[in-house]
Amino acid sequence: MQFAESATLELKRQVVDDIRKTVIAFANTEGGTIYIGVDDDGSIVGVEDTDGEMLRLSNMIRDAVKPDVTMFVSYSCEEEQGKKIIAVTVQKGTECPYYLSSKGLRPEGVFVRQGASSVPATENAIRRMIKETDGDNFEAMRSLNQILTFEAAAREFEVRNVPFGDSQFKTLRLTNEDGLYTNLALLLSDQCGYTIKAAVFEGAGKTVFKDRREFGGSLLKQLNDAYAFISQYNKVHAEFSGLYRNDRKDYPEEALREALLNALVHRDYSYSASMLISIFDDHMEFVSVGGLVKGISLSDIMLGVSVTRNERLANVFYRLALIEAYGTGVPKIMQSYQGYPVQPKFEVTDNAFKITLPNQNAIQGGTHLSDTEMKLVKLAGSKGKIARKDVEAELGISQTMSGRLLKSMVVKGILQTVGSGKNTGYVLNKQ
Repeated sequence: MQFAESATLELKRQVVDDIRKTVIAFANTEGGTIYIGVDDDGSIVGVEDTDGEMLRLSNMIRDAVKPDVTMFVSYSCEEEQGKKIIAVTVQKGTECPYYLSSKGLRPEGVFVRQGASSVPATENAIRRMIKETDGDNFEAMRSLNQILTFEAAAREFEVRNVPFGDSQFKTLRLTNEDGLYTNLALLLSDQCGYTIKAAVFEGAGKTVFKDRREFGGSLLKQLNDAYAFISQYNKVHAEFSGLYRNDRKDYPEEALREALLNALVHRDYSYSASMLISIFDDHMEFVSVGGLVKGISLSDIMLGVSVTRNERLANVFYRLALIEAYGTGVPKIMQSYQGYPVQPKFEVTDNAFKITLPNQNAIQGGTHLSDTEMKLVKLAGSKGKIARKDVEAELGISQTMSGRLLKSMVVKGILQTVGSGKNTGYVLNKQ
């Protein structure tokens, strides 16, 4: 038999540690055979203690390669030119990528066959193998980074009095059956590479920055940090009615919370782009990567229908009481704006989802509303159409004062007039 190294054949003079890399490369590619006792030039040198060397080989491969590849490796003793050699036959494995347990799922631990050489796999190649083996569910795939810590997550679980130990890692699917961290674990870990970028702009356009931040680490930490940041810009407007002070925030807190949670839970984490929060004088935007899950329309979302892209992440948030039930976020946002002239806006593309929350203390153009004007806005929102007598009764003011107030709100573009004479009424201006 003529021996020459190729994509499926490797020659080794004796048992050496590099054989582990070759076994991994064959198992990750198309399989192959390693002949031990044959020099690089194909000359036969033989192996004296074949039984002892085969035992040594099987132990070395069993201990050094993960996942367990032993069922795809077989050993046999052959005779060539009167000398005994060992043939190690490796089949392509079913749990690729295989890797050196001491190195992990990194290029220095994962090898593939390239010509007659065993070379480190690229990160893209490793991801491709993981996807082919684990399927398309991102959060269930094995994480490339297996050196993870969970200090921020542990604090959040402790604050909410929820256990966070080895058993929870299994039940929450942070680890798979082999004890490897999944991508869900990566998202909750301190090493999470996904970020939220937040920016505050002057006016209603993205021309002048007033402030900008980027939040990283565990998604649970990002959630707290991002909410604290946007809360700084949720200003309180105070007015006095007689001896009583009335405080009103720019944005309903529930709407901010649900918009932020929605963006985090439903984001497509197979993309590396950051989630974006943009704050303007008269509105706030939340943009997350990933359109709607296939088969779901925007109309379905508005009705409260929910098909969660990241079911395991949503389950973690549910366990922590961050979300109450699936599909309630958008209806809650709409409910918090009931009766206001400008409503939240939801936009969807193939690759992104955007929620726009209007500043409830301002109308388009940044004009702030007084407490009295807000009462009329809510009245018009609940009744659909109001007349001057409705204003008199609601505010307890004279006919002349109610007429002036209504005229002022029409000029500002908050209300518009419908009908004439005795049938004159006012409705919210939706433009």
